[in-house]
Amino acid sequence: MTTEKNKAPDSAPQSSRKTIPIHAEPVGTPFYEARKKIQPRSIQGVFANWRWALVWITQLFFYVTPWLQVHGRQALLFDLEQRRFYIFGWLLYPQDFIYLTALLIISALALFLFTAVAGRLWCGFSCPQSVYTEIFMWIEQRLEGDRSARLRLDGSGWSLEKVARRGGKQLLWVLVSLWTGFTFVGYFVPIRELAVQVMALQGAWQIFWILFYALATYGNAGFLREQVCKYMCPYARFQSAMFDKDTLVVTYDAARGENSGPRHKDADYKAQGLGDCIDCKLCVQVCPVGIDIRNGLQYECIGCGLCIDACNSVMDKVHYPRGLIRLTTENGIAQRWSQSQILRRVFRPRVLLYGAGLIAITVAMVASLYVRVPLKVDVVRDRGTLSRIVAGGQIENIYRVQIGNATEMEQTYVLSASGIDGIRVASETHVQLASAQDRWVVVRLQVPYGAASPGSHTVFIEVQAESDARIQVLAKTTFLMPR
Repeated sequence: MTTEKNKAPDSAPQSSRKTIPIHAEPVGTPFYEARKKIQPRSIQGVFANWRWALVWITQLFFYVTPWLQVHGRQALLFDLEQRRFYIFGWLLYPQDFIYLTALLIISALALFLFTAVAGRLWCGFSCPQSVYTEIFMWIEQRLEGDRSARLRLDGSGWSLEKVARRGGKQLLWVLVSLWTGFTFVGYFVPIRELAVQVMALQGAWQIFWILFYALATYGNAGFLREQVCKYMCPYARFQSAMFDKDTLVVTYDAARGENSGPRHKDADYKAQGLGDCIDCKLCVQVCPVGIDIRNGLQYECIGCGLCIDACNSVMDKVHYPRGLIRLTTENGIAQRWSQSQILRRVFRPRVLLYGAGLIAITVAMVASLYVRVPLKVDVVRDRGTLSRIVAGGQIENIYRVQIGNATEMEQTYVLSASGIDGIRVASETHVQLASAQDRWVVVRLQVPYGAASPGSHTVFIEVQAESDARIQVLAKTTFLMPR
């Protein structure tokens, strides 16, 4: 008699646990996948036009702004050597670092908000990597031809024509990269001075950083391209944490498109069991990262929408409805929602939370900048002479006061003191400073003997602009009365 314990192994019940089969790779299989060069096809459409509009807007700002002047000074300059930051008439010091922190928080919240609403808008339209790649590919297209011509050129042997086309392209890429590097450094060194230094081959560090940034632009936009988005940029990796089923993303409508395949123009394709996708692969050819959106949302997708333009152009030619590939949501596709139903889901808790935080911090920063006093005052006691009796029976304390003019105009400042009856400024009371100038001045405060008890007393040194009473700072310090 066979007991349960003595059952044969082949008679044991099959486990319901799922297993993942492991297969050995053939000998010689490369460990890393070789990169396949992508030659995107150019396309016209709404999303392509928006991409080029953002290219123009961002690059006009980037290349033109350093040459603009405000009050005779570069409009936007981060002068690290002098530790001053000039921002369209505003003068900020390292002590104003809180504004940079607020700006970074605002940028992060804006990125979270836009991503929660409509996916990777930043990547597809405004990211420097996407913008410069678009510029470099435009140069490539103008010199080497359209996609088919570039593919033929890649597969052909070297000839005089190929050398001329490739050489001209590389030369223009280098020139654009160098001008980009020069402009970037011009945000940290006055660009007009920088131009003179570069022409005279002076300023070793400035030239180094110009070449460094030029090399980064040349390599990333000319050669790495989509590899930066796929393997180097961390945003692609954590975007899923900011997506949900109501995030607008570039989506292929599989229920409408499948089964895909070619067909005759006048054939009843639905009777043949075909969907609206004619399998032209134009959506793949225009994709700058080389993915097939019909395989679903992938982390490589930068949300540029060029596949939407390509698919809509094909749908127009075959007289099918547009929107086989469109900007929609996972819930919208699954529930077959209308556009109005999809848009109503935009204002969900996550978006409202991001929006409220963004508005609150932005308003707080703008309000703080508005009430900010463009004057810096720092008081240091003279440790060599703490307190002394001078002529007339006056008790005198000496201070060193640093006054910083944080405006773009010359200012005259008036010094006064308060805190003890009869206290007065016995030294220079009017200090004249040029725009963005700092100066240390010696301030002597005197009080009548016996005006206060012996010991330390709190007093205030007030510095006020003569031209504007609102520009004033009350600096707290101590006055020592001898015993």
